[in-house]
Amino acid sequence: MKCRSIAGIWPEAPPPHRVTATAVLSEPTTLYTGAADGSIVWWSFAGDDESFKEIYPVAVLCGHAASIADLDICYPLLASSDGMMDHTTDVVTNCTGSEYVALISACVDGVLCVWSRGSGHCRRRRKLPPWVGSPSVVHQLPTNPRYVCIASSFGDASHTVDKDFVDPVGGPGVAADQELSRKHAKGAIIIVDSYTLTIIQTVLHGNLSIGPFKFMAIPEPFQDLKKLLLVDSIGQLQLIPLLRDSDVVVEPLTSNCSSNPKINNIENISEGELVLSIALSRSILGVLYRTNCVFMLVLSGTVLGGISFNNSALPSGSDSAESHPVGCIFLHGRDADTLGAGEAHGCITAEFAVWNNRGSAIVYRLSYFDNVFKSLVLYEIPSVCCSSDIGISITCIQLNDCIIRLESICFNEEEPLFWKPHITVWSLPKQNNEHENVMKRCKLIGEGDFLVDWIDINHKPNGRAMEDSFVGSAVGLKTALVAHGKSILSKGSVDSLPKNDLRYVFQRTECVVSCSMVLLRSSHMPHAIVYGYQNGEIELVKFQMHLGDADFVDQDVCHDLKHYEAKQHFSGHTGAILCLAAHQMVGTSAGQSLNHVLLSGSMDCTVRIWDLQCGILTMVMHHHVAPVRQLILPPIQTDRPWNDCFLSVGEDFCVALVSLDTMRVERMFGGHPNYPAKVVWDGERGYLACLSQNHSVASSKKDVLYIWDIKAGSLDRILHGSAACSMYDYFYRGKRMNGIHRSTLSSTSASSLVLSLTDDGGFLHFQQRINENQPSSYLADPILSQRGVFQGSLSDAGSALFHDMLPVKCCCPLSGIAVLSFDLASLMSFIVAEIDDGKQQKTFHDELGTQTQRRIAKDGSNVGRNSPYLTRRPRLHKDFAMSLLQFSLSFLHSWDMDFELDKCLESEMKLNKPEKFIVAPGLEGDRGSVTLAFPGFRSALELWKSSSEFCAMRSLTLVSLAQRSVSLSPSCSTSSSALSAFYTRNFAEKYPHLKPPSLQLLVSFWQDEEDHVRMAARSLFYCAASRAIPSPLFCPKVLGPMNGMSSSDEVRENVEQYEGKNALYVDGEMLPETRASSEDKDNKILEWMGSYELQDWISCVGGTSQDAMASHIIVAAALAIWYPSLVKSNVAMLAVNPLIKLVMSMNEKYSSTAAELLAEGMESTWKPCIGSEIHRLISDIFFQIECVSGASANTPATSQPVPPKIRDILVGVLLPSLALADIPGFLTIIEGLIWSTSSDSPAHLVSLKTLIRVVRGSPRSLAEYLNKAVNFILQTVDPSNLVMRRTCLQSSMRALKEVVRVYPMVALNEMSTRLAVGDAISEINCASIHVYDMQSVTKMKILDASGPPGLPSLLTGTSETVTTAISVLSFSPDGEGLVAFSEHGLIIRWWSLGSAWWEKLSRNLVPVQCTKLIFVPPWEGFLPNSSRASVMAKITGNANTDAKEDTAGLMNDAGNVNTLIHNLDLSYGLEWIAEHQVLLTRQGHTIGSFQF
Repeated sequence: MKCRSIAGIWPEAPPPHRVTATAVLSEPTTLYTGAADGSIVWWSFAGDDESFKEIYPVAVLCGHAASIADLDICYPLLASSDGMMDHTTDVVTNCTGSEYVALISACVDGVLCVWSRGSGHCRRRRKLPPWVGSPSVVHQLPTNPRYVCIASSFGDASHTVDKDFVDPVGGPGVAADQELSRKHAKGAIIIVDSYTLTIIQTVLHGNLSIGPFKFMAIPEPFQDLKKLLLVDSIGQLQLIPLLRDSDVVVEPLTSNCSSNPKINNIENISEGELVLSIALSRSILGVLYRTNCVFMLVLSGTVLGGISFNNSALPSGSDSAESHPVGCIFLHGRDADTLGAGEAHGCITAEFAVWNNRGSAIVYRLSYFDNVFKSLVLYEIPSVCCSSDIGISITCIQLNDCIIRLESICFNEEEPLFWKPHITVWSLPKQNNEHENVMKRCKLIGEGDFLVDWIDINHKPNGRAMEDSFVGSAVGLKTALVAHGKSILSKGSVDSLPKNDLRYVFQRTECVVSCSMVLLRSSHMPHAIVYGYQNGEIELVKFQMHLGDADFVDQDVCHDLKHYEAKQHFSGHTGAILCLAAHQMVGTSAGQSLNHVLLSGSMDCTVRIWDLQCGILTMVMHHHVAPVRQLILPPIQTDRPWNDCFLSVGEDFCVALVSLDTMRVERMFGGHPNYPAKVVWDGERGYLACLSQNHSVASSKKDVLYIWDIKAGSLDRILHGSAACSMYDYFYRGKRMNGIHRSTLSSTSASSLVLSLTDDGGFLHFQQRINENQPSSYLADPILSQRGVFQGSLSDAGSALFHDMLPVKCCCPLSGIAVLSFDLASLMSFIVAEIDDGKQQKTFHDELGTQTQRRIAKDGSNVGRNSPYLTRRPRLHKDFAMSLLQFSLSFLHSWDMDFELDKCLESEMKLNKPEKFIVAPGLEGDRGSVTLAFPGFRSALELWKSSSEFCAMRSLTLVSLAQRSVSLSPSCSTSSSALSAFYTRNFAEKYPHLKPPSLQLLVSFWQDEEDHVRMAARSLFYCAASRAIPSPLFCPKVLGPMNGMSSSDEVRENVEQYEGKNALYVDGEMLPETRASSEDKDNKILEWMGSYELQDWISCVGGTSQDAMASHIIVAAALAIWYPSLVKSNVAMLAVNPLIKLVMSMNEKYSSTAAELLAEGMESTWKPCIGSEIHRLISDIFFQIECVSGASANTPATSQPVPPKIRDILVGVLLPSLALADIPGFLTIIEGLIWSTSSDSPAHLVSLKTLIRVVRGSPRSLAEYLNKAVNFILQTVDPSNLVMRRTCLQSSMRALKEVVRVYPMVALNEMSTRLAVGDAISEINCASIHVYDMQSVTKMKILDASGPPGLPSLLTGTSETVTTAISVLSFSPDGEGLVAFSEHGLIIRWWSLGSAWWEKLSRNLVPVQCTKLIFVPPWEGFLPNSSRASVMAKITGNANTDAKEDTAGLMNDAGNVNTLIHNLDLSYGLEWIAEHQVLLTRQGHTIGSFQF
């Protein structure tokens, strides 16, 4: 299992965000906005529906590297066969809670992502196959919201970037758009399962009867026939039938559709005008044009009427400078919404909103009755107050009774990085009079943007963000970009702002980051972040890391620690920095002393080469005539002289090969039809693959691949269409399978968020290792290259594994945002080496290389021992390990949450708060996706409140590292304990609304290889279990009358609240049985334990469905053992059988944990549930040992099916607990194994080891079956079975000596030739002592210990009496006598027998009476269970009748034997102090000496 904690580093200025897609949820109130740069922002609302005090960004969802095409809400966990959607709400009727809701996003590059609502975690990420094309619309299927419809059209892609930003009408693009729409276009429409992101149906793949469609909608089904509506830019409509949901589920994937489905064409209703937007409500379609809006019935084609904007309150006109409408929506859930029944009864009433490009919006009431269409203006939303020279893009979306207006504003439309979002929420007033013709102005009830977080950060008091700093922070700050009703901003007004005003600072080009990357040390630790700015400046900001020895710092990178500078600046470019790269020279450049170089490409069409050591400019290259977009470094297997070259890709459609040795352009590859966005450099074979894509044409023609011979500089071949994509992926996958670049400082500013062109979810073995972990600096496309990651030198699979084991991995998913990923397994495994000055030191890379070779050998690959990273390695010692811990904790700790803890960590543990960086926590998603919280206390705390997976992973990492730091530096034990206590208990106590950590996730680390991780996972589980009990298992308790709960309705409401979510329990009485039957409750619990679709933690840790089910079982079992009062009473009964099955599955991850839980709760929890099954379970374990292991005790197995760790747990933990639960059954089974298994079977050794553990663990429980246990031991050393004797002799003698040590009623003479075993518990007249000859392992004699000699007939009346018989035995020093003491009756018996007599009677098993009997006087403090008087009364028959009856009643009590076992005293001793004198002791105290 992986556990990676994310720390994101934000730039000093807010990132750009031009909204291209939106989605909203009403419960809980959540807004998502997708942007042109591929980012998705998750917004939260503070307040209620009447007044949202503030709207603030919570996190940015990084999963796309291209513009977001569309967003929509889906329900991945909804069953495919049931679950209906209410058309007026956003909630599935049979799904409650945010864990069921998800966001699906699609970008124009074909990548799909599904994001969890609760945590923002990316559940699934996948790239669509090339034949689908570029997605433009994503729409949830209304009747089954688990599935989504995705449509793509091979036409003009200009509208897919921003559907709501409309260029002025009359420009040159209008005629082209009309001309294009008159031609038939090609498109693809698919149905995708939002849970797996697999294509389950191809609705259309081929020609359309209209032009390239711009809009898509799904009308209300008519007569069980569902259709899909497509609308192109000039208003042509096409209806395409969809299959039923039941058919959708079973429809096979068909990638080649030869025939199109039946198509219904609807005549164009407004010839010659461009469609700006459409709105659909069930079967009513509104088509928005520039001057009017037309309404019609989709299925019948009946035009109902329209609205003209010429005389409307919504301004419009023909001049491009004037405002014009851009979008429209139907308002659902309002009182006037009767569209459902309107068509059937001829009456329609609805509310309809239209907005223009300046933000002004009008809400109309539409009515259609008796073929008369009317429209009435109800409400107005004022426009944005800004000058016309400021670029603005407006989108509106409904939220209950409000309209959210999303404003993307830019003071310079030519600079895409200057777009900033601003959100306002407007409340729709209620119309008192239906016929009232007075337009009302909507009320502004909330607004928000990015600036609040950055302003708060830049105004921290003394570098500390106060916990309540965000309260009221929006006041006066929302006018940073635009100010409604207060001021009008323009380009000139921005320039006139004061230089120290953040509103000015965030709009300056020197504050806008255009690209970034992360540099690493040769020790593979992050060294610095390089930022490229919009004004052409480059800044290198170094991380601060204390390294105790200069030997562990790369001397070339940080060559002078005495003159360490935190920042370094590179100036010279006159345009925005578009790409960066860093390269470590392999050879020596001509006339230069370069070692590490920094490469930069700019909008000024130049490439500059900088000396990274000196910080000076080395060369300026002018070989491009257009902006330089990409820089590509040579791959690992590139030979001289190409290994010190790089590629530059420009917008002039040329790719240049530049040598750093000669500082000249060696090759120029031109002639590409379009910009070659995707480039792969095959250094081993000397080829260059450049893929150009044109999204404005059909899929069969849009892809062109040029393959160049680098050495000859000539074009090898040109491929088109699918052949181009296949060949490109061949190069791409081949390079991914090969190693990483050889330079330790080699990195590029390319994005880390791209999948292969043909990635359909079927990754190869090495491609399953998390996308962002596999750097590929030779991949030119920003989407195909990794950013800021280590470039190693191991070959092939070795380099991939080497990098996968690095403790800190780096990438830059978006421009300006750097992400540090701290891998817990790597951090714990690489810092364990201890340094001893007198011995050979183990180095960081020795350990790394050894583990890499082991993993590669396991995977079937080879890494040569002559690899550079197996020979040239810096040392790892204690200082470096501690510095690694300090660096990790500094970036992962949540600063400013507890000031006292912060001071302790800074003073004692020497942690450095990253003051130079704006750090925020994050969560890693599927295949390289990242969810990163916005800066500031509020957003970070929101992530803790919303994601149980984040809480579990971050807490587990911090607590594990804190515990590990104590072993490296004992002086920081106080701060380490404080840090551990904060994340286990104090954090949740200080902020009670935090989400409890996921118990299932913590359980998956209970068997981690590192002790500190296991301890941390269990500690977090114990502390969080009471707050995180899953709802199917939770047993609600209600507040009593004293706590304020007075009515049964309130009690019932409280219970429903608890059952609907994970809740804290409250002390009180349990509720009566609910209405659901017991069987339904059982089914819910069983369904939960067998489910795997209810938690995001599976993808967080890289788990599978088997991991999910196993964790659910373990969580249920652990809660049943440790918190039985908090879970339902039937949890234990339902969990025990799945737990047993999990144990016997021999799963390396969970069987050991399941066995430990089964053993721990056997006596208290599981024994009442499976009492009759214990015997079978013991037999099954021995079957696993005997048959599955398949190796004899004398011949070790080379490959055992049962892993050694599981086998040790079964033998050492579970089997003893089962044996204690059913001792007679256990002894019966092991005796039967002697005859049913081979003589050298390992089962015999396991039986003896288990018997020893039973003797040590619960000796009193075995005392009743002592003779049977000893008899088994003696059978294993039977001389007649030499094989078994040879196999078990040592273990048998060890077991026998342990029995003699623990049980005083078992004695072995000094010569170990005779063994005596007395009955610990027996009937009074049947007590005996068995004497064995150890040489022949046979029973020699039975000694009678039933009563005084000569009076055996007097005891017949007490034949049914059971009591303690023999308390202690001892052989005389000469071995010719045996003495026994019985606590019952306080009697000492002596048998004086000569050796000849022993031999003569060795075969006679007639009980022998004792030679002498001595009564021991009671000692001080003695409280016997029965007095001597009662014994003599029984002997003489003079006992009182009442006493006899009482005694008989007591002896007949079923619990008498258990009472005797519980009170059995094993502390007696007999010591020979003379030839015929013994000393009796009890608990080490002398009772008396007795002479024979």
